[in-house]
Amino acid sequence: MMRATRALLLVIGVACGLWGLWLMRDFTGEQLRSTGLWLIAGAILHDAVVAPIVVALGVVAARTLPGRLRAPAAIAFLVWATLTVVFFPVLSGEGGKPGNDTILGRPYVASWIVMTLVLIVVAVVAGLRRRRRVSSARES
Repeated sequence: MMRATRALLLVIGVACGLWGLWLMRDFTGEQLRSTGLWLIAGAILHDAVVAPIVVALGVVAARTLPGRLRAPAAIAFLVWATLTVVFFPVLSGEGGKPGNDTILGRPYVASWIVMTLVLIVVAVVAGLRRRRRVSSARES
């Protein structure tokens, strides 16, 4: 079952990549350079900034949080880091276009803060639910 699931995910991933390449067929040279720059900068940003922060948070969580909160915290850190990278262009103000104020006309920083708080709440609730399940399993 797991092998079939992995094969299906691989096929879906390759199909999505090919679709993305197909959509880029009409890109100009400048658009292709910009896309390449974002891909390279994203990898560097991830490896140099995001991954060390997530690892550091994981180490701190492993040393300070009770066992039942560690897995939900790790998942929350991973989701937070991924969404922070997605939010980065608008958080930095680089996602705008001259002459079009509507693109960055939303409260992105507030949205990012709310998203962070939601992840914290979900992780805490998941940890509390794990505690109840573990304690009820011990009683059985």
